[in-house]
Amino acid sequence: MNKIPYTLVVSIFTVIFFFLGWKSHDAYTEYKVSQQKKENISLLDTIKKKGVLNVVLLNAPSTYYIGAERPQGFEYDLLNAYAKHLGVDLNITAVHTTKEALLLSQKKWVDITSAALAKTDSREQKYHFGPSYFEVQEQVICSREMLGTRKFPRDVEDLAGLSIMVGEDTSYSETLQRLQEDGFDINVTLSDKYSTEELLDKVSRHEIDCTLADSNIYALNLKYSPDIALAFSISSREQLAWVLPKEAKSLESDMYTWLNHFNQKGKMTQLKDHYYSYVLFFDYYNTKMFYKRIKSRLKKYKKYFIKAGKDYKIPWTLLAAVSYQESHWNPRAKSYTGVRGMMMLTRHTAKLLGVKNRLDPKQSIVGGTRHLKQMIKFVPKEVEGEDRLKFALAAYNIGLGHIQDAMKLAQKMGLRKNVWSDLKKVLPLLSQKRYYQHLKYGYARGSEPVKYVEAIYNYKDILDKTLADASKTEDANKTLLLVP
Repeated sequence: MNKIPYTLVVSIFTVIFFFLGWKSHDAYTEYKVSQQKKENISLLDTIKKKGVLNVVLLNAPSTYYIGAERPQGFEYDLLNAYAKHLGVDLNITAVHTTKEALLLSQKKWVDITSAALAKTDSREQKYHFGPSYFEVQEQVICSREMLGTRKFPRDVEDLAGLSIMVGEDTSYSETLQRLQEDGFDINVTLSDKYSTEELLDKVSRHEIDCTLADSNIYALNLKYSPDIALAFSISSREQLAWVLPKEAKSLESDMYTWLNHFNQKGKMTQLKDHYYSYVLFFDYYNTKMFYKRIKSRLKKYKKYFIKAGKDYKIPWTLLAAVSYQESHWNPRAKSYTGVRGMMMLTRHTAKLLGVKNRLDPKQSIVGGTRHLKQMIKFVPKEVEGEDRLKFALAAYNIGLGHIQDAMKLAQKMGLRKNVWSDLKKVLPLLSQKRYYQHLKYGYARGSEPVKYVEAIYNYKDILDKTLADASKTEDANKTLLLVP
């Protein structure tokens, strides 16, 4: 073979192979870079891009439920605030037990799982937790009927012989299992059918002797199940946190930063105050009577509250709660100072509001609602949101002048004058001479409006929950009627 053509052919093939090799390497490099870019797109970026935060939420008073006007719950409000921080919508998948929540947390489409979950050692081996946002203790909760008897437990040894039920795959089941392994005689039933709140209700109705619940869950449910009583704490302090996907480093980092800022701005204090402060004023007898009067008295006047609430754009359950606090829904109620009727109006106030007969339920409710609406308008504009309504209620009770005094005093003391959780620290000081002698409106029994507002919100929460439960039952009954 001629050497010249052979060399030429080899050179041409060499160039072609080099060119193809270079091209394929370049294509591979581009593919690898594109794959790396895809891998580097964080969960946080994905959430922001799609504009939705997918959350699994436990449907319970301590976390999330549908109230009379809007979704409610401590963890719902916290998650909603975080979604707003991200600038995305909150997409909720509701579950009914902790076990359900933890099972769903493993799904790829779930961004956050929120179920008042304690960071236990065994859970941290299975799940990836975000930052802690609440500190709780596990408590033994028993039927109030047992109080004053030898059966009511005071320590772990006293649990022997009692019927105890807790949720399966909960921190409570872990605690009791450890105690059983340590030799304690505990008769416990594990259930995957009931939430902690449902088990507390079973205790309240004395279907079981006791259950376990975190301190925050017990506090929240005390007003919904008043026949429960705290026996003793059975664990050390534990941290609550949300479960996140394992690859959620950027989301977790952003969450830490946001939560720290949320705490520093006092927002967490406000949220805790909104949901838990009433516990300080809990009264077993009054709560039991309230439940009875919802059935026996409210139905007579409910239509008037609904109409007034609609006309003046105030939640009707709040108006009903104000009326109960004022008169226990007694249209002929009378105080020693001469105020009368469902909303306990003075003769002078009734005249200004055009109420001719204070003992007429409809006139009294409309007049009281108008009076509250005026108070809302008079509250300084810098007071916002739910705090505005609480300031107005306090003014309804004690007078706007004393509220203005308390705001000035709060500012002098370095507190936030426009935030209810700070103002209620200051109001009781209006009865102390060293404070009130320097204020425009002088002495006031400042602790009263604090108790007044807390009581009203307690009654409103009970009403909202009772109505929500009744609505669920009604829907369930309708479904049953449709089933052939």
